[in-house]
Amino acid sequence: MLHQELPPIVDRPLDGGGRWLLPGLGAAAVLSVAAIYFSVGPIPALVLAGLALAGAVGGLIAFRAPPEKAPVESIFQGPDYGLVGAALALCDEPAAITSPDGALLAANEAYRTRFDAVPPLKLPADEESTQSILTAVSMAWRDGAGCVAGVATLAGTTAVEVQRAGLRNDMLLWRYPTPPTADPVSLAIQGISGVAGERLSKAGVLAALVDADGKLLAANKLFSDRAIPPGQTDGPRFAELVHVSDDGLFHLPVEGETGSAMRAVHVPVNPAQPNGIGTFLLFDDSGSSSSSSNLQALLDMMPIGLALVDRDGRFLTMNQAFRTASGMKGKAVYPGDLVVKEDKAAVADAVRRNARGPAMSGDIAVRLTRDPKEPVALTIAGLRGLGDAAVLLLLKDNSEEAKLKRQIAQATKMQAVGQLAGGVAHDFNNILTAIIGHCDLMLMRHTPGDSDYDDIQQIKSNSNRAAGLTRQLLAFSRQQTLRPQVLQLPDVVSEVSHLLKRLLGETVVLVVKHGRSLGAVRADPGQLEQVIINLAVNARDAMAAKSGGTLTIQTYAVRADQVAELGSEILPIADYTALSVSDTGCGIPPSVLGKVFEPFFTTKEVGKGTGLGLSTVYGIVKQSGGFIFADSKVDEGTRFIIYLPVHHAGDAPQAAKPTKATDNELWGSGTVLLVEDEPMVRTVAERALIRHGYSVVTANNGFEALEILDRGDEFVLLISDVVMPEMDGPTMVREARQSRPELPVLFMSGYAEEQLRKSIDIDKVAFLPKPFSVQELAEAARKALTPA
Repeated sequence: MLHQELPPIVDRPLDGGGRWLLPGLGAAAVLSVAAIYFSVGPIPALVLAGLALAGAVGGLIAFRAPPEKAPVESIFQGPDYGLVGAALALCDEPAAITSPDGALLAANEAYRTRFDAVPPLKLPADEESTQSILTAVSMAWRDGAGCVAGVATLAGTTAVEVQRAGLRNDMLLWRYPTPPTADPVSLAIQGISGVAGERLSKAGVLAALVDADGKLLAANKLFSDRAIPPGQTDGPRFAELVHVSDDGLFHLPVEGETGSAMRAVHVPVNPAQPNGIGTFLLFDDSGSSSSSSNLQALLDMMPIGLALVDRDGRFLTMNQAFRTASGMKGKAVYPGDLVVKEDKAAVADAVRRNARGPAMSGDIAVRLTRDPKEPVALTIAGLRGLGDAAVLLLLKDNSEEAKLKRQIAQATKMQAVGQLAGGVAHDFNNILTAIIGHCDLMLMRHTPGDSDYDDIQQIKSNSNRAAGLTRQLLAFSRQQTLRPQVLQLPDVVSEVSHLLKRLLGETVVLVVKHGRSLGAVRADPGQLEQVIINLAVNARDAMAAKSGGTLTIQTYAVRADQVAELGSEILPIADYTALSVSDTGCGIPPSVLGKVFEPFFTTKEVGKGTGLGLSTVYGIVKQSGGFIFADSKVDEGTRFIIYLPVHHAGDAPQAAKPTKATDNELWGSGTVLLVEDEPMVRTVAERALIRHGYSVVTANNGFEALEILDRGDEFVLLISDVVMPEMDGPTMVREARQSRPELPVLFMSGYAEEQLRKSIDIDKVAFLPKPFSVQELAEAARKALTPA
């Protein structure tokens, strides 16, 4: 670390041998800001840099102050919140810093303006939003960062990002990002001046974008050539370029009396403001047939659904986008023909009022007959001076938007359930660790043949089965501790084929096919076997209704160019090795297919399914870096396809197979500091280490462990839980490493090692997953003490 590499400069004045200190601090600050900027982004970089600079200035003040003149109270103890506030002020989005208990320490002007300086934990407007915020905070304390979308506050719905910050990593940085919104005026200017304007010019249509004051904002080439006088460059007004005659037709003064009369359509940029900024579209009125064809061609070029209705409420014309958005297959006479029965009267009344009353516009929520479950917004605007057309209808196909909203809601729900499952598994693993550990200690006092030996062994066996259930929960929440290896999928299928034949029974035929040139993958072979077994058992149950069938397991290579041809928005373009499991069962209805990976969802009878099989499969595949898709047709069968990325040499080392050590090899010596907040786990671990020769000092939490280390006693190993109240294990270890940089550390946790390593930036630490046995703890301790 930096403070260890600097030479001692105590008692040196800054203007003497220590003159390099200030430039060095300045350079270190610049490099730190740059590193943070490119790793976590501009806003956290500013805040973290402010905190770091405040700490550095404080440390410098403490260094410069003579010991005999500086009282303890004057030593800088925390960040300069004035400096932090100045850093937050550079952020346009609302941002704030809070203490661990949620007190507001600093906030920028955007935060105070939007939320009136209310602390973040008091902003949620309902219980659901409060729970979402608490989930994000829990993720931030555990993983370093957390986020949640759609939080309802008194100032509106917003997204929230929470990140740990501060010199001691004991504060929270809150951000409320606002999604960028496209400026409709800028988009309209780009369209008129760009490709859309060129297409209108080719169709013989003059297009001009005009604001509410009549100023010309943009025009296509045909309008500029025909309406704007040569040499005029000083922003002409639309009324100077186009005149309206008494008969409602438009003329171009530049063309004089020989110019042709034209009709015009005004399309507002904002339908809610029909007299605001809008596009005037001019086309020659040289005959009704030609005019109608020009108008229809014009409407069909519009990306938004447009339709014209006469004074009697009948459709005059509509573009293809309107037909697509409304789901119209036949011929509709009235707008009410497109909506459900309950909304017909409202639509007819709105059309009648806009057709015969003053020109106005408004939106009404309707349900189309094509999809009665999804309300859509229908904009109705009155028209004047367009002949028979009296009402303009605007309808946008928001099916993709609604689908995206459902996907986001589903992802949020799955994340919340996964968080709950991971927390339950973590707590349950502590209980299982105590049970398994006490069983191991009792077995050491009994020999096979004793009356109690078999009973203890049965308790341990049942506890291991319970540990398997927690692994399913962790697999669903993608927090399982995997043991990835470089392997070939055909080898995994071959290992499990013999078991599958017994599971499937006599009525199901198993067919296995392997492709050529399969790339190696990196995954946990045991978990892949679990994936295949779960899919095969589901397929067997689906074929039971047909009294048998065929289960086909196939492996094949998928090249990057083949992935590109699939056009999937989910599957990144890369080389994959695919595993397909298909059956000839009863199939899955479309209404159910989208829910098969949800936890606790099952179509089986009560008592015959837990709903965790496919969710476990999904979690294992995603945690292994792969993708899984389901395709099914009722009465034809179901097919699951798993894509695992091809492992290239050098990506990651192949996991070495562990070897079982003997008791003599596990014997150790020295004093171990054991930090665990669960008494039952602490007791088992302490007794296990003592039985293997270690002296043990225990601590209930991180603060108590730091106090023990400050006494100066020698310890050969620090064993600590990761998740603990008040101060977690990683924070405690960072503090301990400042005074004991070479102290070996062994973390034990019920969460996944892979997830923990991503969130814990500490070198030279080992991990032990819970639940563990006495021998596994001794092996992990011995391995942590053995130099690499």
